[in-house]
Amino acid sequence: MTARSLDALRTNRRTFVTGIGAGLFLAAAPGFAQRGEAESLLFASAGKRPDGSFVAVLFDENGRETFSVPLPDRGHDITLDRLRDRAVAFARRPGNFAVAFDVQGGRAPDFFAAPEGRHFYGHGAFTKDGNLLYASENDYDGVRGVIGVYDATDRFRRIGELSSHGLGPHEILLLPDGRTLAVANGGIETHPDFGREKLNLATMTPSLAFIDLETGNLLETHALSPELHQLSIRHMDADSNGRIFFGGQYEGNKADLPPLLGTAALGEDIRLYDMPTKLLGGFRNYIGSVRIGADDATFAATSPKGGCAVIFDARSGNALEVLSRRDACGLSSVGEVFYVASENGIGVFSPSTESMTSLDFLPDNHLRKI
Repeated sequence: MTARSLDALRTNRRTFVTGIGAGLFLAAAPGFAQRGEAESLLFASAGKRPDGSFVAVLFDENGRETFSVPLPDRGHDITLDRLRDRAVAFARRPGNFAVAFDVQGGRAPDFFAAPEGRHFYGHGAFTKDGNLLYASENDYDGVRGVIGVYDATDRFRRIGELSSHGLGPHEILLLPDGRTLAVANGGIETHPDFGREKLNLATMTPSLAFIDLETGNLLETHALSPELHQLSIRHMDADSNGRIFFGGQYEGNKADLPPLLGTAALGEDIRLYDMPTKLLGGFRNYIGSVRIGADDATFAATSPKGGCAVIFDARSGNALEVLSRRDACGLSSVGEVFYVASENGIGVFSPSTESMTSLDFLPDNHLRKI
């Protein structure tokens, strides 16, 4: 491919995102959102309508929508600023759009984009005061992961970036101390000119990094053993003490059965959970979401490829309950109860109960409780 054709691809991509984002900003003025009676328990998810359009949706546990915002393409995760009752939906890799919106539907949304040479990985995290937004990004020509820094008080103007201290940063979490950012570096090189193709499977370097946000310095990095270098660390959650529970997606031989779930904390090495072969095989080498229970005693993991969700004891890693559900991926915890989103809707899943209700859209990978 010539340099001229590469420049044309980049120009067309920027024009598409800017143009469609501006159009949707005008369309999503107050009154555009679909609103209904407020419920005490609300969730947010990116999704796809039956007509093929993409949206960010707020809905209650009964599947009734209270608010929706159109997206120019497929979304991935939604991050929350609870102090200001707002949320940001990020594009799925290698998209470079994001949209910030008021969860009460009182204001038109703000569309913003990753800068030239960067794209989003689909995840972000607000500071505790809500003034800054951090986003996992790809410096694709520099072949390095970065964390974009956006001023959330100024319509999400990008004001800088930090190194992710790894390649392919995916989910990021602000730990309870309000200062430490945990970064799941998937270790995979990609470039938007090659779509979603993975370019370095033979030399992957996944890691879990802890970054001091006040200095940008790396506090610790945790790498997997060399034989697990193709286990991409992608999704995670943190308990009230800042302990990370993470899940991986294995890019090696499909016949392999590597451990897929683990835990780590500052000052401790990574610990990978052992589990029975039948249970491990049911994940089909792919963890879609991880959530810790509100009491820190349990965590759950889903696999859309394996069509299952499993609740684990957080201390031992032993499986407590297994749910078979086609395309199960999105997870949220409410007290000791987990909610699971799938192509069939949203359902309550705990060791003692399960129920499900249908949705008017196909939820994407993640589910957030408002």
